[in-house]
Amino acid sequence: MPRMLDVSEDVRAEIGDEEADRLLAGDNAPGSYDCTSCRTPGDSEQERTSTVLFVGEETAVLAFAHASCIPSQVVQVAEEQLQGAVRSIAATDAADALGAAHPEQAVLGVTSGLVLIEGELHPALVVEPTAPVARPGSGGLTDEFLPLLIEQGFAPVADVNQKPNILPGWSVLVAMGQLHSVLQPGAGGSGQAAWWQAHQPLQVTEGWRAAANKSHTVLVFAAPVGSIGQQPREDLLRDALEKAAANGCLVAAAMPLAGT
Repeated sequence: MPRMLDVSEDVRAEIGDEEADRLLAGDNAPGSYDCTSCRTPGDSEQERTSTVLFVGEETAVLAFAHASCIPSQVVQVAEEQLQGAVRSIAATDAADALGAAHPEQAVLGVTSGLVLIEGELHPALVVEPTAPVARPGSGGLTDEFLPLLIEQGFAPVADVNQKPNILPGWSVLVAMGQLHSVLQPGAGGSGQAAWWQAHQPLQVTEGWRAAANKSHTVLVFAAPVGSIGQQPREDLLRDALEKAAANGCLVAAAMPLAGT
């Protein structure tokens, strides 16, 4: 039975007309799938479905997504990041990766914005959990979010005006102007896995995207629950970051940009 698949010209150019036609005819396409964007089930027989091709230097992996979540596209990913990008399709919640054991399971909220450092605008992400994050097996009485991140290489921020150092093995995945995930080193050195995964890709501004494409680097700031909050303007976000830093409640790392 023909599937309700969208195959973009870019994807067709990569996989070839013969393979694209087989997909559209339903020969090689799945009926049900887990959406690569929102991670909920989809059915290519019942709803429009996008083909998404993750392409590295030597390998390529085809995935599927609700057409309402993300258009059919080719996502360029460094070869060493390809497995991580693919694993992020079905990644567990970022709070699980951090070992959240609080009765109210933490979910990581992510805000994008531009941060001015030494006269230059840098693309930034600000991460704040919705609840305290505890270590596995602990009583959940202490918020361990910052200590856990420091153990993974994030550095305490004393001055927001100083650019944080690159964190090896981590990256930020952006495709078609949308933020998909923050990737961390996989277990046992096996590529990368999702530390945070958007349930639906988050749109970033043209200014943010332009700054990211210029520097190929994203600054990731993180603070415990209640430290930053939802700030409607970037000047207020900057004020909240500086206050968190002054209170010793802010860590950061710079990460390479994966995608465009």
